[in-house]
Amino acid sequence: MRAPATEAANATETGKTVLSAENISLTFGGLKALRDVSFDVKKGEIRAIIGPNGAGKTSMLNCINGFYHPQEGTITFKGVARRRARPDRIARQGIARTFQNVALFKGMSTLDNIMTGRLTKMHTNFLLQAIYWGPNQREEIAHREVCERIIDFLEIEHIRNTPVGRLPYGLQKRVELARALAMEPDLLLLDEPMAGMNLEEKQDMCRFILDTNHQLGTTIVLIEHDMGVVMDLSDRVAVLDYGNLIADGRPDDVQSDQRVIDAYLGVSHQ
Repeated sequence: MRAPATEAANATETGKTVLSAENISLTFGGLKALRDVSFDVKKGEIRAIIGPNGAGKTSMLNCINGFYHPQEGTITFKGVARRRARPDRIARQGIARTFQNVALFKGMSTLDNIMTGRLTKMHTNFLLQAIYWGPNQREEIAHREVCERIIDFLEIEHIRNTPVGRLPYGLQKRVELARALAMEPDLLLLDEPMAGMNLEEKQDMCRFILDTNHQLGTTIVLIEHDMGVVMDLSDRVAVLDYGNLIADGRPDDVQSDQRVIDAYLGVSHQ
C-alpha cells in the first residue's frame, strides 16, 4: 500500500509508457500462439486484452511475466528491454499476477496466503526467518501490517484466519488479488479475475479493481470475457484473434470495429 507522497508522484507520471511489447511472436512446435504482436501500456491505466478462446491472451501475459519466452520481439518494462528473464526476477521488478484458475495454498489461512506475496520484499535469509526474534521479528511484523491493510482494503477481515480451501470461489479470487497486491506491484496482470463468478461477485470484483487502480495508482492489464465489464473498466482495449492483433484503441471504437465483431461471431476465418 503506497504512501501519499508516492501516490502524488504516480499522478504526475500518469500517461507515460510503463510497458511496451514490440513484435512479439511465440510458437509451440507448429502452433503460432502470437504473431508479431505490438502494443503498450500507459502508467495509471486499465488496459484490457480480449479475444475469442485460443486467441493468445494468456500467452501474452505469460510472455510479460516471464513464464514464456517469445522467439521474436522485445518487452520493455520501466525502460528496461528484455527477451528472457525468470518470473521471480520480473516479480521483483514490480509485476504481479493472478491466474485463470485459482492458485492458492488451500490448507493455509487467508492471511498466510497473502503473506506469501511479501516474499520478494523480505531481506533476511531462510534460516534467520525461522528464528522469530530481533530484526527478523520486526521485519515480519512490518510485512504483516501491510497484509492487514490489504485485508481491510478488500474487505476480507472476516476470513483472515480461515483456510482458503474452505472459502467459496468468489472469495478465493479476492484472496488471490490480495496476494498480488501484497507485492505492491507497479503493474498488475489479471487473467480472467471474474471467471465463474455470479453477478454480485463480479460487481464486488469490479469495484476492487477500480479502487486498486484509482486509490493505489496501480497500472492494470486485464483479460476478461465479459464484454460489459471490459467496456466499463478499461481505458484502452487490445483485441487478439488467432494470435494476431486485430484492433487496438478505446472501448467504444474497438466494440464497433467490424474485424472484432467478425472474430467474436466466428466468421472472420470462414
